[in-house]
Amino acid sequence: MKLNLFKRIVSKLTNQPEEEEKPSLEKLGDSLKNADLDYKFAQLFTHSGGFFNYCADEAEALQTLHQIIKIEGISNVFCWDKDLQNFLNVVKTSYTPELQSDNDASFITCEYLIAYDGRIMLSHNNILHYHSSRLPNKIIVMANVSQIVNNLNDAMGKIKRNGNIKNLTSISGAQSKLDTSSNSNTKLFLLLLED
Repeated sequence: MKLNLFKRIVSKLTNQPEEEEKPSLEKLGDSLKNADLDYKFAQLFTHSGGFFNYCADEAEALQTLHQIIKIEGISNVFCWDKDLQNFLNVVKTSYTPELQSDNDASFITCEYLIAYDGRIMLSHNNILHYHSSRLPNKIIVMANVSQIVNNLNDAMGKIKRNGNIKNLTSISGAQSKLDTSSNSNTKLFLLLLED
């Protein structure tokens, strides 16, 4: 509270406009605790700086992917997933199955979408042996609505039941204060498909 008052006094003295208070992730999460999981995830994901795209079917996902590639000027994508490579073939975008220095984006799947804080959980199934911090600054994730879970405990429970998932990590939008290792220039796009 004192810090808030101090900011106001300093902004008055220096004639700087006061920063508009953006609700914290925790406050937003609390206000959405009774909301549907997909709605809660979408709100918290976009609040943390992610770009959320709901797609009713694969045709819409293809159109959205094409728009992202065009608008962002993407020309060479890291994508090792065969199904996702088919999407890139349709939109005529070159890709490499191994991460290379000239990749300007990555197109990946994920394990789970965590509604509690709007984060995306990844494993070696999604990004091979690479650490998430090595991914290019533009990351496009394709996921299904059924991958949304309430919280990290739910995700970990499902992972234990499925077994043999290594190198777990999570990513969030560039505005998130949770991800100290994330590059502030990272743009995170999600194509969320109905199952």
